[in-house]
Amino acid sequence: FHSMLTHSRHREWKYEKWWKKSFLFSALYAAFIFGGRHLMKQREKFELRKPLVLWSLSLAVFSIFGAVRTGGYMVYILMAKGLKQSVCDQSFYNGPVSKFWAYAFVLSKAPELGDTIFIILRKQKLIFLHWYHHITVLLYSWYSYKDMVAGGGWFMTMNYLVHAVMYSYYALRAAGFRVSRKFAMFITLTQITQMVVGCVVNYLVFSWMQQGQCPSHVQNIVWSSLMYLSYFVLFCQFFFEAYIHKSKKDMSKSA
Repeated sequence: FHSMLTHSRHREWKYEKWWKKSFLFSALYAAFIFGGRHLMKQREKFELRKPLVLWSLSLAVFSIFGAVRTGGYMVYILMAKGLKQSVCDQSFYNGPVSKFWAYAFVLSKAPELGDTIFIILRKQKLIFLHWYHHITVLLYSWYSYKDMVAGGGWFMTMNYLVHAVMYSYYALRAAGFRVSRKFAMFITLTQITQMVVGCVVNYLVFSWMQQGQCPSHVQNIVWSSLMYLSYFVLFCQFFFEAYIHKSKKDMSKSA
């Protein structure tokens, strides 16, 4: 019992340090965005097509493996033990396979900031949703992982699934393939769906936490819900501007 307690304290101390580092990464990331855009104003844009293909393909393969491994585990828990167990059970953080992919998921949020390097160096439009999403996901993931909160299995699996499709699309586009506009719309719709499911999972965690069955705390649920709601609003806004408003403008031009 003493060794378990010592291990638990060591784990908390270790990931508390992680969480503090996530603020440093976020600050450096923000500084790079504003500094990089300022420097690129006077320079020609970089092509970077081949590095972008490799980057997107690497993240696509990583996300596909993550989605298969965590998705397989979540399906098993759902079928064998039901919805409540899939949401509340902390075994996702400790299972022989899911443990590795949960750890890899949290770590991946730092290198994923590299997406923005390509946007800045290629002088593409950098929207608020992009960098806000990157910073908040990094902060929340590293904050939550130390507490092994309920709902983590759902959050991570959904993110792996969406990223598997999204980075595959980016890799195809960077490689010069013409990909249907409908595929891009589908990706944004899956992102919006992810945010709705995230809010539902948070509601379930809060409800079952009152019964003493879901290990979480109100502060975490509040932050997570605010994050998912803000993403929902921003992705809906992006969907309207990128696909509906743009289509109306194109139709009015052709008329």
